[in-house]
Amino acid sequence: MTARQARARTGADGGAVLVDVREEQEWRAGHAPGAVHLPLSALLADPAAPEALRGRDAVVICRSGQRSQKAARALAERGASAVDVEGGMHAWARAGYPVVDEHGNSGSIA
Repeated sequence: MTARQARARTGADGGAVLVDVREEQEWRAGHAPGAVHLPLSALLADPAAPEALRGRDAVVICRSGQRSQKAARALAERGASAVDVEGGMHAWARAGYPVVDEHGNSGSIA
């Protein structure tokens, strides 16, 4: 799905959760406000569906879209409804959507 579609599905009226699967350093540098951080390494290491996603659709994002594809497949194999964001956080930022750092200040894509 596009960044625009992702924002609509994960906004106040969307009902889905935005899941950022980048690693800790990338997350701290900049992420979408309201996203849930679940590094791909942790997701792949735990065969259970993450608690934050139970009963909710997941929109999965990474830096460029490759890790999010892998994460969306892994979540789908566990019974979750999951799609990835084409172009990842780069597409999110290009669309003009906010990126914040670990302190809530303006962030960057690492």
